[in-house]
Amino acid sequence: MDGMTDSGLLSPVWAGSRVAAVTSDEAWLRAMLDVEAALARAQAELGEIPAGAAERIGEVAATLTVDLTELAREARQSANPVVPLVARLRAAVGEEHAGHVHRGATSQDILDTATALVTRRAVEIVRADLRTVMAGLAELAHEHRHTPMAARTLGRRALPTTFGLRAATWLAGVLDTDGRLARPRLPVQLGGAAGTLAGYGPRALELAELVAAGLGLPAAPVPWQSERSMVAELGSALAGVTGALGKIATDVVLLAQDEVGELAESSLGSSSAMPHKRNPALSVLIRSAALQVASYAQVLAAAQLGELDRAAGAWQAEWQPLRECLRLAGGAAHTAAELVSGLKVFPKRMRANAEGLPGDVGAAAELVDRILAGYRNRSRTGAEFTSS
Repeated sequence: MDGMTDSGLLSPVWAGSRVAAVTSDEAWLRAMLDVEAALARAQAELGEIPAGAAERIGEVAATLTVDLTELAREARQSANPVVPLVARLRAAVGEEHAGHVHRGATSQDILDTATALVTRRAVEIVRADLRTVMAGLAELAHEHRHTPMAARTLGRRALPTTFGLRAATWLAGVLDTDGRLARPRLPVQLGGAAGTLAGYGPRALELAELVAAGLGLPAAPVPWQSERSMVAELGSALAGVTGALGKIATDVVLLAQDEVGELAESSLGSSSAMPHKRNPALSVLIRSAALQVASYAQVLAAAQLGELDRAAGAWQAEWQPLRECLRLAGGAAHTAAELVSGLKVFPKRMRANAEGLPGDVGAAAELVDRILAGYRNRSRTGAEFTSS
């Protein structure tokens, strides 16, 4: 096994998950090679390079194997991995077609477009798990719409509420953030050396459209190599997702305490020192992800301040934080699906803990129904939902 492999040992929330596979170094490498192949195909379609060259580039890109550790070390000489990768691709393609590899492109075009590919695949996985989470929360909300429990404000019992309303409120948060995640879409990036498209020739805009179609990505109206608000927006959306899931996890941690005893996880929650103890392990993992993504998203926001037409360091600063945002959001969503589907609810304990509180829960069921109606409408039509 490669000693440099990041298996998630120190980030078990995403270890072994589907999102881990699509955000690995290998996945990013394959995405960069896919972009090089798509660029060559589009240039051949426009008659700018021979069809045989595009075919050869595509064949080699699909099968090229690279020592990732060696590639990463060589990337230190150019501050990005595209330069040494293109050198390998040209060597593998052969002298006859090497000049047609990466024609007109700059490193950022390839890596940004590869990032768009990786992001699309990862976000699809995150949203699939969020749908599972939302379905589970909707079921809990409906089942417990009349189950009384104590509302707690500032850490103290306050007035009666229902567990159905608590679950529906969790659902509203996930709905809101899933809607935000549905909007950010990183498009193809083709700008050339200085973002002017000059290296791509007179049909550069048409070329960009063809590359986008070939990769199944949106086309950008203008190159975005120095305008990074879309990346920052994506980071913010991922932070919103983990925040909504982290809210659920935090509530479960508190309500599963021995002194409260209203909820329990399905996880074993083992302790190495105290075999009698059952920890809320799934909730802990989700909270850990939420705390980290909030910080990584700040790096993406700060990286918008890159200077002029290509940033010296701000662009490079995005790569790992964005990957961690995707990994952690994917891991949190996957773990939350497990948490919600296996959540154990103890209505008798909830009623006992609400005993003696003034007020009633008459309006709670109406609020639950309102949130569930919005969820069902969104599921049926795909329309955006907001709880506000």
